[in-house]
Amino acid sequence: MSLHADALAMLRAWAAPSDSQEVLRQRYVAHLETNPEGVFKPCVPDHLTASCLVVSQDGAQVLLTHHRKARRWFQFGGHLEQGDPTLWAAAARELREESGVPDLEPLPGIVQLSEHPVPFCAPSGDVHHLDVRFVAVAPAGVAPEVSEESLDVRWWPVDSIPDPDEDLLELAKLAQARL
Repeated sequence: MSLHADALAMLRAWAAPSDSQEVLRQRYVAHLETNPEGVFKPCVPDHLTASCLVVSQDGAQVLLTHHRKARRWFQFGGHLEQGDPTLWAAAARELREESGVPDLEPLPGIVQLSEHPVPFCAPSGDVHHLDVRFVAVAPAGVAPEVSEESLDVRWWPVDSIPDPDEDLLELAKLAQARL
């Protein structure tokens, strides 16, 4: 199965947790149905990305990366690559690359979708990431490392995430509900 087919199958099967997430799910499915290359960065103005929020075992903290280009704190994630067999595998690869923790893996199943503009992703600035979000639970004592894509990697209490957007706060709540 191709990455495109996997993404389309996962999104068609996903039971969205809210009406707004269902609207996004339908948008992502329509995007993939009309764009065979819609999972890759060259597809503009929209393309899929995969990300993963790392939570502590008790759900009280999240491990975030201070994104080098965006200069904001986010969950780990990024563009899908030709070698990624599935959305989940893409999220797992990004998680390991950006966190420096080799054996962290997302839990099965999509947790949230987030569509957002990404002005630094293309010269025109008219690009949207259609992010598919997963969650991973970190074992106690995990030692993250800063990657070249990050300015910093750090644990944050869920109620003290610096300058969070609403989607990240919702993702943290959805992650806590999964524990």
